Amino acid sequence: MDTTLQDPLVGQLLDGRYRVDARIAVGGMATVYRAVDTRLDRVLALKVMHPALATDASFVERFIREAKSVARLAHPNVVAVFDQGAQGQYVYLAMEYVAGCTLRDVLRERGALQPRAALDILEPVLAALGAAHRAGFVHRDMKPENVLIGDDGRVKVADFGLVRAVGAVTNTTGSVLGTVSYLAPEQIEHGTADTRTDVYACGVVLYEMLTGSKPHAGDTPAQVIYQHLNEDVPAPSAAVPGLPVELDDLVAVATARNPEVRPFDAVALLAETREARSGLTDAQLDAVPPQALAEVHDAAEDRTSVIPRLLPADQGVAHHTSRLEMPPPTPPQPAPHGLRLRGPRRSVIAAVVAVLLTLGIGTGVWYINSGQFTRVPSVLGQTEKTAQERLSDAGLELKSVERAYSDTVERGKVISSDPESGTRVRNEAVTLVVSRGPEIVKVPDVQDLSLGDARRALKEAGLVPGMVTKEFSQETGRGEVIRTDPVADTERHPDSAVALVVSKGAPVDVPDVTGLSIEDATAALDEKGLKAKALPDRVSSPEVAGDIARQSPGEGTEAAEGDTVTLTVSKGPRMIDVPDVIGKNVDDARSELEDAGFEVKVDRPFLSFGDTIDSQSVDGGEQAPEGSTITIRTKGL
Repeated sequence: MDTTLQDPLVGQLLDGRYRVDARIAVGGMATVYRAVDTRLDRVLALKVMHPALATDASFVERFIREAKSVARLAHPNVVAVFDQGAQGQYVYLAMEYVAGCTLRDVLRERGALQPRAALDILEPVLAALGAAHRAGFVHRDMKPENVLIGDDGRVKVADFGLVRAVGAVTNTTGSVLGTVSYLAPEQIEHGTADTRTDVYACGVVLYEMLTGSKPHAGDTPAQVIYQHLNEDVPAPSAAVPGLPVELDDLVAVATARNPEVRPFDAVALLAETREARSGLTDAQLDAVPPQALAEVHDAAEDRTSVIPRLLPADQGVAHHTSRLEMPPPTPPQPAPHGLRLRGPRRSVIAAVVAVLLTLGIGTGVWYINSGQFTRVPSVLGQTEKTAQERLSDAGLELKSVERAYSDTVERGKVISSDPESGTRVRNEAVTLVVSRGPEIVKVPDVQDLSLGDARRALKEAGLVPGMVTKEFSQETGRGEVIRTDPVADTERHPDSAVALVVSKGAPVDVPDVTGLSIEDATAALDEKGLKAKALPDRVSSPEVAGDIARQSPGEGTEAAEGDTVTLTVSKGPRMIDVPDVIGKNVDDARSELEDAGFEVKVDRPFLSFGDTIDSQSVDGGEQAPEGSTITIRTKGL
């Protein structure tokens, strides 16, 4: 059944110009329709405020502000606003129609996205917001629902219904506008918003695209708000092992709780995003995260392959069954002269005709009542892939795949379907609910396993290998797991991330090799099981030319066996001019020499009571090695 037929606006001509064809979406403040501008003969989207809100002057003002704000943003990644008006209880905006879906639809269908796809979506979003920011506006409600992805792959930002001039007062009274999961801490705590609150929301959206889930979760909005205020957004690599550190850093800087640390606006974040992308290889960009819900095509073939292509609008409407009209019976042809039908034969023919008519009518009745319907096949207990194949074989489409915990159904198999198995449906998509396994699983003991074996054990237990850190250990071999966080036997939800601490082996004390030749320094490090690497560039230092001027890590630092110590070679001391300090008092002479880069030694002769410099070991105007000692002497009796 087409539910849009129940909407009183569908089929109406609004304001004498816009013919409303179908309802697209319903939000908290307005309903969006697909319509046709009968004057210009073009398809567009009508955003109509709910009539109950049209009596509120503040809502109407905000609605009109959206039209004026977005109309000023001539940007290819911003949904354009063409017109604004009202007819009776209906206040509306006429906007650009984008045939496609939202980023929320993509995430719901695909789960986590490949880094390339996530960045391909983020960059045009930031370009759109950057144009708004530089024009003096803040979006204030960035979330996946407001990112539209067209069938042609274009990305556009919509719903500037919460925009407000940057220079205007942005304190809200009584409530905080926006969606809790994407609100910046200062929006929650103080009710204020500027360009950096949009940056924060984009960081959360990027995290969600990379991991398939929001960074902060809770049973109530209050729990999510508490986490926004008191906890940093975790690194995406904690949920998706192997994600490049550049993406961790990008999320971290965008979602810093202190707004002063974030990029100033979307333009600045776009620059950092492009810089991060430039540091990634094709393999890193095209890596498929384990949280992805469906296979994607080779990114080299289709950069927007993660974006589902929806049916054209006219295919998304349920069509009503046509009434079957039976043709009138053909009038009997007169028999040739002399061949009149006798009674029994005429009766047989009449009976045959009656049977055929009955069969025809019966077939029509069957088609109307049953022939158009399909029964949902039994998919309970089947794998997700098998269930999808059975639906396809039955001529049914898959609407979505949801996941739920189950103590009885094995992980990855179907718990239920909506509509249920055996239900008679007509042109209806089916939702599958797939088991995530038991709601609680125990963290396995992976101590002393190699990192690869430990990761496999965690995955088999229904958990996700998380962040890997390394530390020294006398007991655990190099490359083996020392412990996990949380520890073994701790109960966790499936798909929770488990951090791993891996051994770097027993620590080695780094010896001091400064002042040694390269050969002697290399030999000293080799005895400790360390490697030496001399940098090609040399530096001036008090050390003799060719000897080691400095090292990293330095003396006394603990390193792992096999680690590399970087050596910087001296090109000898730098020769500098010696100041002339004869005739000056001791304190002034000392200060002048030390400021020039020398060590100073004061020589006072026996029975010398003066404070004036009589001589110096290196005459003023001559050169001496930087850092060398200059002796100054006071006058004697």
